[in-house]
Amino acid sequence: MNDTNVSDAVLNRLSSEWDALTPEAQKAARYVLENPRDVGVSTVREIAEAANVKPNTVVRMARQVGFEGYEDFREPFREAIRNGQASFPDRARWLQDTRKNGALGGLYADMVSAALQNVEDTFAGIDEAALHAAAKTLWESRSVYTLGVGVNNANARNFTYLARTGMVQFHAIPRPGSTPVDDIAWADERDVLIAITCHPYRREVVEAMQVAREQGMKIVGISDSPASPIVRNADHGFVVAADTPQFFPSSVSTIALLETLLSFVIATADDKIVDRVERFHKRRHELGIYQDDIS
Repeated sequence: MNDTNVSDAVLNRLSSEWDALTPEAQKAARYVLENPRDVGVSTVREIAEAANVKPNTVVRMARQVGFEGYEDFREPFREAIRNGQASFPDRARWLQDTRKNGALGGLYADMVSAALQNVEDTFAGIDEAALHAAAKTLWESRSVYTLGVGVNNANARNFTYLARTGMVQFHAIPRPGSTPVDDIAWADERDVLIAITCHPYRREVVEAMQVAREQGMKIVGISDSPASPIVRNADHGFVVAADTPQFFPSSVSTIALLETLLSFVIATADDKIVDRVERFHKRRHELGIYQDDIS
């Protein structure tokens, strides 16, 4: 809902009136809330098709939140486009205004600024060729072991969870009740270790990387400095920015890098991966894991 300024009032009204909408109108409202930029440049039929509802449902949704019809509903979004306000607001001005809002405004602004800056700094130092080379190494391997401890254990497991929707060779380590070096005991030159740690560097990650190197494994290292042993001794080393006003290093850029790396793996892989991901999610729908229409 941060894609517009003038139309924020409309989006807020949709959210506050959610429970009063019919299930079909909620589908239309959900599309508008998630894609506000489309409203100002789309006809009622285009919005209906994108939301998978009938055009009169979109009109009904607009009337249920106080508008005469779709054109009246769309006008604030068109106004946002005309005024040049249909994009993310100027960061510097926005952060300055945020810093003035109450006792915690400064902390909020500092956290947001650090998160945005970390992502920018991380990707400014990484090029497409480096990501493609690492993705190719992952795709061509027999097994991929993603190692993270502490906060990076969750990052490693999230990356593995997403990867395994289409590929079975990804494993998050350490496994419960095990150690990283035990988990890679039978790995060799056909396998890859993704090692993640930021300063102060975790000993078990550094040691596992050394063992992996001795066993001939390829290494993808992710850390917060070019001087980190994880980056210096990796076949594919990536530096993430992790500065933050909080006590612990930020994981925002690490997660962004892992998601981007996985997208490169899928792009590098053959077409069967896309089919496998689609079958995976189709199976979930068939098993009733997803509740498609949330009211």
